[in-house]
Amino acid sequence: MMLNTLKSGLAALALVVVAPSAMAADLTIGLRAGPDSIDPHWSTLGSQAESLRHVFDTLVDVDETLQLKPGLAVSWEAIDDTTWEFKMREGVKFHDGTDFTAEDAKFSIERIPEVTGPMPMTLYTKYVDSVEVVDDYTLRVKTKGMAPSLPNDFTRLFVVPSETGMEARNEEFNSGEKAIGTGPFTFVSWEPKGDLVLEKFDGYWGDAPVWDKVTRREIPDDAARVAALKSGQVDMINYVPATDYLSMKNDSSIDTFVSDSVYILNIAPSVKDEEPQPIKVNGKEVDGNPLQDVRVRKALDLAINRDVLVSIVLEGLGTPANQLMPEGFFGYSSELPAPAYDIEQAKALLTEAGYPDGFEIDFTCTNNRVPGDAVVCEALAQMWSRAGLKVNAQALNGTVYFPAAAREEYTMTMSAWGTLTGEAAYTYGALVHTKDPEKGFGNFNRSGYSNPDFDRVFGEGAQTLDPEARRKLYEEASFIAMEDRALIPTVILQSVSAAKAGKLNFVPRIDQETRAYAITPK
Repeated sequence: MMLNTLKSGLAALALVVVAPSAMAADLTIGLRAGPDSIDPHWSTLGSQAESLRHVFDTLVDVDETLQLKPGLAVSWEAIDDTTWEFKMREGVKFHDGTDFTAEDAKFSIERIPEVTGPMPMTLYTKYVDSVEVVDDYTLRVKTKGMAPSLPNDFTRLFVVPSETGMEARNEEFNSGEKAIGTGPFTFVSWEPKGDLVLEKFDGYWGDAPVWDKVTRREIPDDAARVAALKSGQVDMINYVPATDYLSMKNDSSIDTFVSDSVYILNIAPSVKDEEPQPIKVNGKEVDGNPLQDVRVRKALDLAINRDVLVSIVLEGLGTPANQLMPEGFFGYSSELPAPAYDIEQAKALLTEAGYPDGFEIDFTCTNNRVPGDAVVCEALAQMWSRAGLKVNAQALNGTVYFPAAAREEYTMTMSAWGTLTGEAAYTYGALVHTKDPEKGFGNFNRSGYSNPDFDRVFGEGAQTLDPEARRKLYEEASFIAMEDRALIPTVILQSVSAAKAGKLNFVPRIDQETRAYAITPK
């Protein structure tokens, strides 16, 4: 009896001794896209933010349904019409061992306008007039007029140490020299279009990650990413292509995770006086720009069979979209009807606008931004051909598409946009509002669209603190923009992630982020 007891005790002791090493684990994730830089203020792309939030924390965070929650700021309140006060979290350490204070948050806010990236982060600081450090853990932000959505914008405000210096550039972040945050993982290495390697930060202020090492492997080719999972090269992948979803769902060796998303594939028709790429009729450039005529834009909309896009092109992984945000988001208008498909009405509108035989137009899309972007691009070209248009569709890698789109080199485009803050100010202020660099509106308005009525109503909403009054104004602005076909939304995307069966616990997020520190082994 004593011998058995002794054996049991030794066995228990052995378990205790080996537990730390037994629990040590690595995680490798295959991702369609990774960061373009390790500088967290370089780009607004979702794949950039998703990657770098492992190293850097934001001032305000969001849960998997985009509800605000504390990040490096534990609380925030508007103390008058143009002042927000943020209380900082105490006891937080940067990866180099220095203390996080309000000075670091101030520096990070002020650094964003100084960084020149392909998709400026000023989208998130457009309301900021000045920043004041009250004490080590209190920050006050003065805004340009009322800014009720400032905490939402700060969900993308990544914090770096004030010692980083305004002169710090991409190379210093990419090498790791300046890649110092307060996040759950420390930066180890990064190969552009390859692996981002991270290690657990033992001094993290939040729940300690279960993974000692995380490798985020960029595998843009869908087939290669699926093959990497099946062969065991990676533990998990995101953005399973629609063509593989059903077979993987029925594969007992694989777990699939389906999620709604905030991402909508939007068509942006240029309404400038001179289109960047010529529009032709019978091989000859037309006078003026047909896309300036709302009847033409409505014809483009009516010729889209969104049910076919969802059920056939995307294998059911999506829903038709009639505005730039999903239903239920702050500013979504219930007054807008469901999108209609009417090819005869589309032809009639084109004839009424003076194009009975249609016209020839270039149409440029992304091919690796989100699931299905390239196939939807091609399907749209075919649908428009039924209305008499000749559409030269071209789907490009984001590294080519986004810089050229920023230079406004395309006549008509399609790419995904997600309302990542959960409210209209983010999306309509960036995509639809007349370009206004001074106020920070229209940052991503590439089409030249401008409507004084929209700007007035939206501007009034942006200056209204009462939530219900602000909601109604944003809904009115949504209605104006969509009736005008400022952009043409097509489908709200769903996405699928997959892992080896029985290996991982994973809760999909509506923003489609794959956060390694929220994944645990089964």
